[in-house]
Amino acid sequence: MTVPAGEAFVMPTYVRYPVTIVRGDGVTVFDDEGRAYLDFAGALGATPLGHGHPRWLAAVHAQVDALALVSNLYATEPQAALAARLAGVLPILDARVFFSNSGAEANEAAIKLVRRWGLPKRRIKIVALEGSFHGRTVATLAATGQPSKRAAFEPLVDWFVHVPPGDVAAMETAVGDDTTAVMLEPVMGEGGVWPLADDYVQDVRRLTEERGALLLADEVQSGTGRCGDWLAISHAGVVPDVVTLAKGLGGGLPIGATIAPASLAFGPGDHASTFGAGPIPCAAALAVLAVIEEEGLLANARTQGERLRAALTAIGGPVVEVRGRGLLSGIQLSEPIAHDVAMAMLDEGVLVSEAGPDVVRMSPPLIVQAADVDAAVEAFGRALKRAEAMP
Repeated sequence: MTVPAGEAFVMPTYVRYPVTIVRGDGVTVFDDEGRAYLDFAGALGATPLGHGHPRWLAAVHAQVDALALVSNLYATEPQAALAARLAGVLPILDARVFFSNSGAEANEAAIKLVRRWGLPKRRIKIVALEGSFHGRTVATLAATGQPSKRAAFEPLVDWFVHVPPGDVAAMETAVGDDTTAVMLEPVMGEGGVWPLADDYVQDVRRLTEERGALLLADEVQSGTGRCGDWLAISHAGVVPDVVTLAKGLGGGLPIGATIAPASLAFGPGDHASTFGAGPIPCAAALAVLAVIEEEGLLANARTQGERLRAALTAIGGPVVEVRGRGLLSGIQLSEPIAHDVAMAMLDEGVLVSEAGPDVVRMSPPLIVQAADVDAAVEAFGRALKRAEAMP
């Protein structure tokens, strides 16, 4: 495997795995030497249709030929169609959508939205969870409940209070008359793939309603079918006030969305994005939503996710627990060997990622089939033995 020319000029913000990916097909990717890998990293959940899905390719190619960008000073058909489609499949009534380019931007917009709503009421505080991850801009980093990610950039904005996930009493103490919103990841992805318990989410929704605060669901990683429904929070039967989406929405192209009722929506001049909802990523997102619905990928995510977690749990040994929903899974190990396991999986021909030093994350495309799941589990068993044997 070779390092691409010019790699030395890239800021080293990622510790890269030693492989250069050049091509993808379905749930498989290929490196620069032609070796195939099952893609169970799935671009951190950003490729729900896998690689090169014909519907996605056709939509993107047609839009590239027709129109690339005119800015948001003008309406475009793909943007309008995508906003209407999201309003139709998500549970928020009378929904309005602001489009951006990423999950961090979608969350940044959501934070501005709830702040704008709360300030006239002297509600300035946002309650988030310890261990959460909401992005790396200044505001979304302040919202992130992982001190190690914030430390190098502090002091940050002081609007956020963090409480332990699952602790209703701590949430009741934190949410007061000065709280504008509670911000939750229904499945805490970067923090170790921790699904919030349904009764906890229901208690938080009740508490926000009783105390006049908003509920903001960060579904950047868990939404767009990743967890077996359009929104992971729907598992608890809860409808949030504001939702953010990104990652899987574009199927491989950058797009973020902040969705809220018309009563909370931004007005002219409140927020903006030059590239947000460009015609090409909107066309891609429309194809993603159509394929997920028409090919039954929500049900497939549930079925294959259950199969994956059951098989991984059966391995035992250093596998302490396998958590997740749909096709977002975290394998809790008894030792901090997640990186060693991920490297061994690479040798086995399977891509995975890490969600902490002792958690291996799997987020394969929603098109994954039983044979792919079984192959990945077998590779994981072999990789685990190799990692345990390392000094």
